[in-house]
Amino acid sequence: MKVKRKQGFFSISAVAKMFSVHQQTIRLYEKQGLINPKRSEGNTRLFSEEDIDRLEEIIYLTHELGINLAGVEVIFKLKKQIKKMQSEMNTVFDKARQNLDEQTEQSKRTIERNVKQLVKIQKEASPDKPLNPILPHTIDEDSSVEVEHWEVEYED
Repeated sequence: MKVKRKQGFFSISAVAKMFSVHQQTIRLYEKQGLINPKRSEGNTRLFSEEDIDRLEEIIYLTHELGINLAGVEVIFKLKKQIKKMQSEMNTVFDKARQNLDEQTEQSKRTIERNVKQLVKIQKEASPDKPLNPILPHTIDEDSSVEVEHWEVEYED
């Protein structure tokens, strides 16, 4: 049995020490809407692991790359948009793959049916002649036909 760990929360002072930034800087990021920590009943900011990860990204973008807060906001919006589009594309690919699988199965059944009909026609036309070498020799109207299986691989 796996025990689920409770999520810990950090105070603004602990988070400020973690990243060596002033508490006022963190408050500014919150005011700009870049982070949204939970609040306790006493209105104290409570930073979750996700908040800290996001704050780490904000600090990297602003301090290391020199991007201003408006740029950070645009980056976050674009990342959210990209994630949504990736999800939509995955849905489209899944539906296309399912459709292709259905069409492949339908084609196999059609080929099987046509081969059986050809064998039947050939037997009726000339029962004394051997079967055409192109068609399998052991096929009769009630047997199943093995159709070569093709795999299509897609790049992610």
